[in-house]
Amino acid sequence: MYDVRKVIRKLRDTHRLDGQEYWQLLSDSDERDCRLLRCGAREAALSAFGNRVFVRGLIEISNHCKNNCLYCGIRSGNGKLRRYRLRKEEILDCCAKGYALGLRTFVLQGGEDAALDDEWLEDLVASVKTRYPDCAVTLSLGEKSEDSYRRFRAAGADRYLLRHETFNPAHYASLHPAGMSRDRRLACIATLKRLGYQTGTGIMVGSPGQTLDHLVEDLLYIQELKPEMIGIGPFIHHRDTPFRNESDGSVELCLKLISIFRLMDGQALIPATTALSTLDSQGRRKGILAGANVLMPNLSPASRRQDYSLYEGKASGGAESVEGLEELKEELQGIGYEIAVDRGDYDCGANIKNIKKCTT
Repeated sequence: MYDVRKVIRKLRDTHRLDGQEYWQLLSDSDERDCRLLRCGAREAALSAFGNRVFVRGLIEISNHCKNNCLYCGIRSGNGKLRRYRLRKEEILDCCAKGYALGLRTFVLQGGEDAALDDEWLEDLVASVKTRYPDCAVTLSLGEKSEDSYRRFRAAGADRYLLRHETFNPAHYASLHPAGMSRDRRLACIATLKRLGYQTGTGIMVGSPGQTLDHLVEDLLYIQELKPEMIGIGPFIHHRDTPFRNESDGSVELCLKLISIFRLMDGQALIPATTALSTLDSQGRRKGILAGANVLMPNLSPASRRQDYSLYEGKASGGAESVEGLEELKEELQGIGYEIAVDRGDYDCGANIKNIKKCTT
């Protein structure tokens, strides 16, 4: 029998656990233990970054996707979705709006859209970097060839987000169509790391068929990979997918995983995701207090936001949008945090102001 508090202290001090210890943490439901985990994670984030929360401008450049993943609302088989692709000028207009608001990272996200070829994406990245050389460009465009990743990096891309979703190959196969491979996904992530991207991966929590054993495999994989960014979001069903009747993932389990990952790597860039806010109106606040340090308000054209429909009821207004940036600032100030206007790179160092020590 494990003493869970000793396990939490071990993770805090050594930043790694074995599989059985992670399983014990995930299965423990004692609120005192959970509070100790959250407080330890919050203090780790405060020690590394101060009370700063990094804000990224999210631009959803296309909802076309060649893949037919069973959980995703923009899957190729969804004939009910109104498809779109943003023009380069529209994307640059979004960047201009974000830059004027103080944003210094742009996240260009989309499905695996074959119409957006390497030459077009290379030119887009170079154009953003030319106009805004003090900004970081993050891409989240799925699986590409090594040559493609190399070209985007040479054009100026700084970061790449590619969540592995689940490490277990059988579970991965149950979520994706034939032709997609967990091994290929992991190989892409390894390539991104090798090419010098600040690399992000992560987990879809509560996806159909997921077990605690699967999550332990995810934790051990990320522990060894040491990605600069870790994204954890709950599975949320979509009415136009085969998983339309499946239950949504657990907000509480997502928050626990955020805290575990924060103690695993105090320097990691960990977002409080839109999916958290979609399931829980306090999701942003809870995520930050659990150790997250990144938020990504939507910078896409307002007329397109509802069309980037990854899951049911996706939040895209209020503080989840750049129009709600003042609301977001006030919300963060209410819990002792402030928005950081710099790029917020991995290992950016602390800038501590007005920190209240977390108590259990």
